[in-house]
Amino acid sequence: MEMGFHIFLALLASQAVWAGAEEAGAEECVPGFQEKKYQVQYNGGFQKDQPLLQVLFDDCAGNEDVVFEVSNPDFLIDENLNLVAQGDVVSSGAVLFIHGLSPHADDMAQVDVIGAPARPPHTAQVNGIKIARHMPASRLRRSLLAPDMYVIENGRAPFPRIIGKIIPNELRSDHTFRLSGMGADGDPVGVFSINRYTGEVSVTRSLDREVIPIYRLQVSTVDLSGHLVEGPAPLEISVVDQNDNRPIFTELRYSGEVLEGSPTGTTVMTMTAVDADDPNTDNAVLRYNIIRQSPDKPSPNMFYIDPERGDIVTVISPSLLDRETLPTTTYELEIVAKDMAGLEVGLKGTATATITITDRNDHAPEFTHSLFQAIVDEGSTGVVVNLTVDDRDDPATGAWRAIYSIINGDPNQSFEITTNPDNNEGMLSVIKPLDYESRAHHTLLIKVENEEQLVPDVGYGTSSTATVTVTVLDVNEGPVFYPDPMVVTKEENISVGSFVALLNATDPDHRQNQSVRYAIVRDPAGWLNVHPERGAVNTTAVLDRESPFVHNNQYRAVFMAYDNGHPPATGTGTLVITLQDVNDNAPTLYPSVVRVCEDAKELNVFTLSGRDKDISPNGEPFKIELAKQNGLDKTWRTTRINSTHSEVMLLHSLKRANYLLPLVVADSGEPSLSNSLEVKVQVCTCKKNRMDCNGVGSLRSGLLPLLIATITILLSTLSL
Repeated sequence: MEMGFHIFLALLASQAVWAGAEEAGAEECVPGFQEKKYQVQYNGGFQKDQPLLQVLFDDCAGNEDVVFEVSNPDFLIDENLNLVAQGDVVSSGAVLFIHGLSPHADDMAQVDVIGAPARPPHTAQVNGIKIARHMPASRLRRSLLAPDMYVIENGRAPFPRIIGKIIPNELRSDHTFRLSGMGADGDPVGVFSINRYTGEVSVTRSLDREVIPIYRLQVSTVDLSGHLVEGPAPLEISVVDQNDNRPIFTELRYSGEVLEGSPTGTTVMTMTAVDADDPNTDNAVLRYNIIRQSPDKPSPNMFYIDPERGDIVTVISPSLLDRETLPTTTYELEIVAKDMAGLEVGLKGTATATITITDRNDHAPEFTHSLFQAIVDEGSTGVVVNLTVDDRDDPATGAWRAIYSIINGDPNQSFEITTNPDNNEGMLSVIKPLDYESRAHHTLLIKVENEEQLVPDVGYGTSSTATVTVTVLDVNEGPVFYPDPMVVTKEENISVGSFVALLNATDPDHRQNQSVRYAIVRDPAGWLNVHPERGAVNTTAVLDRESPFVHNNQYRAVFMAYDNGHPPATGTGTLVITLQDVNDNAPTLYPSVVRVCEDAKELNVFTLSGRDKDISPNGEPFKIELAKQNGLDKTWRTTRINSTHSEVMLLHSLKRANYLLPLVVADSGEPSLSNSLEVKVQVCTCKKNRMDCNGVGSLRSGLLPLLIATITILLSTLSL
């Protein structure tokens, strides 16, 4: 083993013994090595079975069952307490550590191998844990030897306590040691000190490995003037872990689920705890265990936890892991995580795991009765019967929720069945009114199943279907019109008293001998009457297609038919009269007032539109012409633009005044209807695109002003 490792083991044992000795006070026997340090000379190697030295060890109880372990496995302590080589050894290392252990003592001693060369990188073993150590190459080149040192954390007073020694190449009385770096003159300051004259390194207070696991310092020697003589050489001080941190679970409570009937060995969840101690030692090696299961039925060991991984798995057989037969669906486990690989001396932490047994669909829904009965009035709709089922599965899952279907007896799809989400009952409803006269009894076959598929290979009952008989009760139904609506076509303006239609209403209660009578319910224009027994509809007024009660050439009236049952039943029907147009409206012109400019530089033109309440062919195209008056065509001219509009042009200027222009407009009916109209023409003053019609003189009636204007124009022309 390398030198640093040996020093660590020696310090580990020696500090433990020193601490015990200090606590023991002045007792005569101190268990352990009676001498802590030994020396042996290196002369090129050691021969097999050659005794090198004899150690002094006393556990104060007769040294029974004492076991020794040497840091270098090439050596051992024989029965005479001699250090011997187990074979020819060339590379022994500069330091050996001897660990003595009995039920009454646990101590360490150090053997310095004088003149031994440094060993190559190797693996040290501390408390059973292998630790890779590497001697820095720079140390081989330096004359100042600063071996790795070790301090057990949580050390007790008194302090300071020597933990190692620096070996110079040559130490003269005028040379002193100097320690620097982390833990010396660097933060945290003053943790370590060095004897200026002997090179002994001491720790000044208790350390915590979980705060700082390794301190890296530098050591050197200087002369009286402070000049560097040797070094600086790196010094590494490792804090040796103690088991001073108990395992802590990452959660206080864990929750998991496992499906009922799961096979043995099914993983439910994983528990995880952490330990702040050194992960390279048993101090942080955890083992898990279940210490309590509640309830403990049907078995106190229904679950098992993998001691190393923390996986909780099922142990109970699938047949016993039955949610419907277990005393509860929730189990609580108390889990312990213990360090020191689960040894009795290990520290422990606890957590709770709650495991819920979840449901699977291993129970089919079963009808509580094989036959259900319902009674419904004909013509009505709605729920007629509730079908009840039993299901032992979890009501909060699809393994319990029921789906109903009608598999026979409803060819017209008059029924519907839905699930009541509150109680899982099937609600059978009539969605199309039933007719007693057509069928008084209905027999339905209903099937029920779950939302989830049933687990295969399980024996299920045969009661997943039920029969429902529905009895329809006779109700006095109102007469029914046929057709409804009844559509007839008539010309408008037919004479009063004309026949329009013959209503047809029949009583669906054909098993009863009942008579039907008629009456008007709605006749918006008051144009009709109906014979109460025969149902003949006649006019009482002239039908007018242009009436505001007519929409899209149709007039609608509503009639009632009622029987003589007890109580009487009624029905309504609609009569739609499509009115054909007759040319009974003369056309008109729009607008009735127009404006033009006096002294216009360009011709004055305006447009007139023909309008007619009648429709084609009794409406457009319209013919718009000047009235038959002498001289009128000298001032005005009309020109057709399209089938509804014509353009009127003022042929010469008129004085500012109001004029009435006589016109005639005719439609295209056979025979045609015409209308003689006068359009008011305002002659206004127009300046800068503005038309001023205020103060226009009084109205000048038709022909006279126009003749005067025409004569004036003619005279002016002759004078030229």
